[in-house]
This record gives sequence, C-alpha cells and structure tokens, in this order.
Amino acid sequence: MPFAPAGLPWFTFATIVGMKKSLRPTLVPCPCQSGQSYATCCRVWHTGLSEGQHAPTPEALMRSRYSAYVLGRLDYLQATWHPTTLPLDLTLPCVKWLGLEVRHMQTTGDAGVVEFVARSREAGRAQRLHETSRFVRERGRWYYLDGDLKTT
Repeated sequence: MPFAPAGLPWFTFATIVGMKKSLRPTLVPCPCQSGQSYATCCRVWHTGLSEGQHAPTPEALMRSRYSAYVLGRLDYLQATWHPTTLPLDLTLPCVKWLGLEVRHMQTTGDAGVVEFVARSREAGRAQRLHETSRFVRERGRWYYLDGDLKTT
C-alpha cells in the first residue's frame, strides 16, 4: 500500500498524483476547478475539520463537497451534511466526475444557495447534475442542507 500524506487515504493521494504525474501534489489543480491547487483549495477543508477549519462560504463548501465526491471522501461528505437531512445509507456513485460550473451563489444571513452543474460519465454515458443546493450556518459553520435537481 503506497504512503500518503497525513489526512489522505492512499487511494485519494494516488488519484491526485495520477492527475498530473509530472507535478508535485501541491501543484495539482483542485478538482473543483477554482483555478487553485488542491493543496491550497479544497484540501484545506478536507483535512482541517478536526482542527476546526471549515469552508467559510456556501460556495466554498459546495466546491469542497464536489471535490470530496471526485476523491472519494465519504467522511467529509457526511461531516458537512446537516444532521437533520443526512442520509443513513450515503454511498458514493460509481461515476467519473468531469467538471463543475458554479452558476449562482447567494448568502443571506445564515442561509445560502449555490446553483451548479456537475458533469460526469457513467457506463460511457455523459450526465449533467444541475442542482440548486441549500446551505445553513450553525455556530459559525456551514452545512449542506438539501438540493433541488433541475431537468436540463
């Protein structure tokens, strides 16, 4: 089993390194397509929960959750899902995630919404997940509450 940095399962580290074999992991683009490296973007939130580091906005949380789906971070998805709406049987879909487009983000007090389109491929077929997600802030921390799927 390969060695991975603290906080990352070996298969996640292998996925990240495999994305750009010629680059160091700190230079690998973040799966959320923010334009930053994974090390300075979503990894901060993925590994910082135990230290009290939380995504500061609904958009940052949504992007970090997308990256968690890409990298198989079920632990992060569960930890950032509001306990009142967390599915008891949460599993990761068997898809290849291809890209993320954030279309709209709005925050009003302790509530936020993010509209996005996530592209994926499953069994050779292209798919688009178009969702408007709702977020809530409790005790200074944002949680994913639920989402409305749109037909595209």
